[in-house]
Amino acid sequence: MADNAQKVLQYKETVKKQAEDLINNGFPRKIVELNDLLATPLFSTKNLEEVHQDLKVPVPSPIISNNHDSCETETKKRKLDEVTAGTPVLVLPTGIVPCNSHIRQMIKIVKPYIWHLVEDANLLKMWISFLIPKIEDGNNFGVSIQEDMLAEIRTVESEAAAFFDQISRYFITRGKIVTKVTKYPHVEDFRVTVEELDEKEYVSLKLVMCEIRNHYSTLHDIIMKNLEKIKKPRTSNVDNLY
Repeated sequence: MADNAQKVLQYKETVKKQAEDLINNGFPRKIVELNDLLATPLFSTKNLEEVHQDLKVPVPSPIISNNHDSCETETKKRKLDEVTAGTPVLVLPTGIVPCNSHIRQMIKIVKPYIWHLVEDANLLKMWISFLIPKIEDGNNFGVSIQEDMLAEIRTVESEAAAFFDQISRYFITRGKIVTKVTKYPHVEDFRVTVEELDEKEYVSLKLVMCEIRNHYSTLHDIIMKNLEKIKKPRTSNVDNLY
């Protein structure tokens, strides 16, 4: 039991040291790194048409039938609300319909930053939780600052986790539209829809990176301004800290 208690104390001390190093060194480094990344051509494209990707789905040649009487007969038999079947897709000349390479490259860069933000927010959350003193009457102004910081960090953590869902929904949506393109290759609207979706995802991913940078900047600014109260919420009875 004593050995386990000692390990818990060591864990708390490790969390405190890691959190303070993150605030003093990790956050400024991440902010500069994200600013530099947002200035690269991958994230600073001005012309959204540059993110378009050729689907490599050819438009099949139309089949012209000379049997007009037969066509008229078949047309009369169709109901007005009948949905016309698309082109059967057995195999594509290129084998597969490629993902958008520009968007895919951006996602490979963005996802690790999202995960790092979630981990960093969790570390800060545990750090502040360990600094909260035991409940007492009065002299709780510093504790209220700690609680406000915890609420802010939880919000950042939740928003960062939601970014993952946004990325997965993009691939699902694009896959469904591309399926429509392969089934109805003559309908240009489906092809344009894919391009519009890619443009939208490009803008979204850039905004995600901006939000990550802003979260790091905001957390760093708020914590540094209130660091004394966060570490020592009460001027007296400091020994009562967990």
